[in-house]
Amino acid sequence: MKNANSVANSMLIRKFLAIALLALSTTSWALEPEVQAAKDEGMRLYNIGHSTAALIYLRHAAEAGDVDAMYYMGEAERRQHMLGLTREAMAWYLKAAAEGDVYSMLQLFRGGACTAGDRCPDGHEDWHHAALAVAQPQAEAGDPDAMLALYHIYAHLDASRLTGIYNMLGIPTRAGKWLKRAAEAGLPEAQTFWGQQIRGGRGWYFTNGRRLATAEEWFRRAAEQGYVPGMSGLAHALIAQERYDEAWEWMQIASEHGHIEQRFGVGWCYLDPQRDGRCRNEVDKVKGWAILYSLAVETHYDLYKWAVRDHRDELTEEEVEEAEALAEAEWIGQHPPLSNFPPRFGY
Repeated sequence: MKNANSVANSMLIRKFLAIALLALSTTSWALEPEVQAAKDEGMRLYNIGHSTAALIYLRHAAEAGDVDAMYYMGEAERRQHMLGLTREAMAWYLKAAAEGDVYSMLQLFRGGACTAGDRCPDGHEDWHHAALAVAQPQAEAGDPDAMLALYHIYAHLDASRLTGIYNMLGIPTRAGKWLKRAAEAGLPEAQTFWGQQIRGGRGWYFTNGRRLATAEEWFRRAAEQGYVPGMSGLAHALIAQERYDEAWEWMQIASEHGHIEQRFGVGWCYLDPQRDGRCRNEVDKVKGWAILYSLAVETHYDLYKWAVRDHRDELTEEEVEEAEALAEAEWIGQHPPLSNFPPRFGY
């Protein structure tokens, strides 16, 4: 017999059945400016790995009905505890799933909400069926976002059940089919994923050079749409081809758009241009140290703190003061914010 919580949850999930087939995701009403600002700050913190700190800000938007914020509340709760599907995470995923959010449904399936927690969607055997009911019609109608959702659904479903036909990378072919369709439809996130898979070994190419060139093409498509992970992927593909001048340009562009890894690489190149062929600049220790210092201040990652300490003795006291002032003026707290650009699902 279902307990009271299960009954209440079923009533909540029933809302989903009325609207889920209408769209892959719902568009929330416009948030009040202060709530939107809180959500933006929550996402900034989440995107640099500060999940715990993000919760208090995301909660404002989630409680105001923002489905995207509900999902990321679940993500932040899950990552904060590193225990899989916690009660708090599941509660937020259930709320977002009730509004038709496919990725919340997929997290509920992955965490065993139905099999272990008696939190099943009405009308479906499990959450992956509910997710398919939303995404499949939209994908078949040509929605690239739904195509990408199907990639995640099939990749996770077949991997978890050891079913389906796999390619040589161990990726279910029906998942790959939808990923490629999303990439061909112009979705930059899918283009970047597709480029990563090609570079990692997907498909048959006579030479590694042709493989890299093909991956480069997909990264470039995403990068030219302003998709920052695509810019970073393009830089890496160019480096692998020893086209360092072009790679350096894309490293700088990605850094300017807030990509943490590429900003770190740019900063280190200014400190020591001889360390790597990708560095196509003159030495500027003040600028390089300023960039590393700004990363250490904004992210608190140990790697960046170590880099700042390790290179501190290369600057005079006056240069350190100059570098700190430069960091404050050019990078710390500036827009666009720093980000790891984590994918929506699978992070």
